[in-house]
Amino acid sequence: MSNPDIVVAGGGIGGLSSAFALARLGLRVRVLEQAQEFGEVGAGIQLAPNCTRILDAYGLLEKAKARGVVPDRMVMRDAVDGSELTSLDLRDLERRYGFPYLVIHRSDLHALFLEACREAGVELLTEQRVTSYTQEAGTASATTQEAGTAAVATQDGTVHEAAVVIAADGLHSVARRLLVDDQPVSSAYVAYRGTVPIGDVGRPVDLSEVVVYVGPRCHFVHYGLRGGDLLNQVAVFESPKAVAGLDDWGTPDELDSAFTGACDVVRQGLPHMWRDKWWRMYDRDPIDTWVAGRIALLGDAAHPPLQYMAQGAIMAIEDGWVLAQHVDRLRSDDGTVDWAGVLAAYDAVRPQHCRRVLETARVWGELWHLDGVPREQRNVLLRSRPVDDHSFTDWIYGPTALFPEDEPAMFEPIPLSSADQAV
Repeated sequence: MSNPDIVVAGGGIGGLSSAFALARLGLRVRVLEQAQEFGEVGAGIQLAPNCTRILDAYGLLEKAKARGVVPDRMVMRDAVDGSELTSLDLRDLERRYGFPYLVIHRSDLHALFLEACREAGVELLTEQRVTSYTQEAGTASATTQEAGTAAVATQDGTVHEAAVVIAADGLHSVARRLLVDDQPVSSAYVAYRGTVPIGDVGRPVDLSEVVVYVGPRCHFVHYGLRGGDLLNQVAVFESPKAVAGLDDWGTPDELDSAFTGACDVVRQGLPHMWRDKWWRMYDRDPIDTWVAGRIALLGDAAHPPLQYMAQGAIMAIEDGWVLAQHVDRLRSDDGTVDWAGVLAAYDAVRPQHCRRVLETARVWGELWHLDGVPREQRNVLLRSRPVDDHSFTDWIYGPTALFPEDEPAMFEPIPLSSADQAV
């Protein structure tokens, strides 16, 4: 492919899903991946209806369901005593929003998009470490209009030019520096992950549920994967070493110490965590624009979140969906795309939506990890929540907004101090 319409820098879920969204419209797309081969590191991932709706539109939902699990309930429990605090009926959720809640192995979802890209004719290049982004401005006069272009340079000196460059280059994005001089924000929390064959779990597990145990400065998640053959587990905790400003933080000894006060079910899951690798949890402060000329940020390059909303990969998939929808809307009969209009429309809606998710994730994480009286107040409020209350999901699980006016209203926060009235 000598002259692609679009170059995508980054071959993760965000990069591949956006590449597929654009290629299925007939655009020529090139993806640059820095690793030796395409792949995804991690374990399970949750896909809410705002994502499975897009997978369905792409013709990929049934394949995703075949590789994952469609659970019946999401349950929140207290990590100390194991008691149920609140739940979501996920089958009712599907009826409300029209699409299921799905859990799937991250590598399976990545492979699904990789296969789709290959079938759509996306050019997939590996060992392409992007080192810089540049662009040429367009020129305009009363009689002529010349479009601008953008380009990326790789470590070996190769320059890839296109009408638009999508920077899906992750938390440590090089392209983000074109827009803001900021750094990732450490939460001082660490995630350990692990998958285990269901026969090796050694305790009863209801695979129809996605369960999160919330505890003082820690939480624990488990749910089934690959048709119930695997159990996915995630253990997250605040690192005392990180709080103290030490470099060597999040180590396995801290993992064990963080959950000493947890209930039996949680502590029984800890031996099955991968102990040779862990993920320090960072996000970035939201920014109001993701577009610099013909270069657009996407996914974690634009909006790396803390994971408490389970929307990180979903937001990246939504980014690509919105871009493609505006391309389809602003493409003339001869195939010419109004890229300035596309990028302006993308930049008008996505940063503000993702700002709300990032900020809510920070607050949600604080809520999960309360101790003392605030923990007791939280538990009272969660136990009083009606099971059919969707006020906290309507703003995010509905159709992805294409224009700012399509964004639904946010929920109204409930102060912890109102717990006394709920008793």
